[in-house]
Amino acid sequence: MQGLRNIKTLTLRELYSYFCSPIAYVFLILFLLLLGFFCWADRLGSFYTRGHAELSTSFFLWHPWLFMILVPAVGMRFWSEELNSGTLELLCTLPINLWQAVFAKYLAGIIFLAIAIGSCFPMVITVNYLGNPDNGKILCGFLSSFLTAAAFLSLSSATSALTRNQVISFIVSMVMCLLLILSGFQPVLSAIKDIVERVELISIVQNGPQFMRDLNWVVDLINELSLYSHFQSMQKGIIDSRDIIYYLSVILFGNISTLIILKNR
Repeated sequence: MQGLRNIKTLTLRELYSYFCSPIAYVFLILFLLLLGFFCWADRLGSFYTRGHAELSTSFFLWHPWLFMILVPAVGMRFWSEELNSGTLELLCTLPINLWQAVFAKYLAGIIFLAIAIGSCFPMVITVNYLGNPDNGKILCGFLSSFLTAAAFLSLSSATSALTRNQVISFIVSMVMCLLLILSGFQPVLSAIKDIVERVELISIVQNGPQFMRDLNWVVDLINELSLYSHFQSMQKGIIDSRDIIYYLSVILFGNISTLIILKNR
């Protein structure tokens, strides 16, 4: 019970620090403005001109790209700030386990991101007013959006624990998020497939090793490791256990990495 009280206290403290500074309000406003622009603008989301009562191609499509930039901006201060101010050493002297502090900070960030995603609910009302959408599919869209933000936040937490410099933490975590998106992006997969086919052809012509003659598994592996592929899968309105396991694995990896890094500092 003491552990739960510690987590609750630290989580509330973190949430209080969010909303007592401009960062929370800047994030929320920027997120909604950018999302609105991409959703409604012609040649981008084109919500009106598509003429379909659905949100997957006009609204949810842009979430991973926005989270790639905005979530690292939230996570970069997690531990960089503690390391710079020396409060991490103070935290370690309190009757609080390090894992409780890691979980509490992450939980506060997740709650904040859930508020940001929940503020998009008027879009659900709008699309239901204009047509007869598949609300189950929309619910899956919100779930995949939340899990994407949660996965990115766990990676941002780990990079924040690596460095005292918030800018470096932001850049590194943003690059990691970008790679997770691009590795499942169809043009990138097509380019990788072309390279793999050329390597296979060269191996066959030059009588290379047998394992170099069948490398299709490389493309499949990259696709499976991509966050974007699992995000797109859930956008179809189907909750596949493989997608949930993938997201939970990334979240656990990020938080366990954070804990290991902090223990070794």
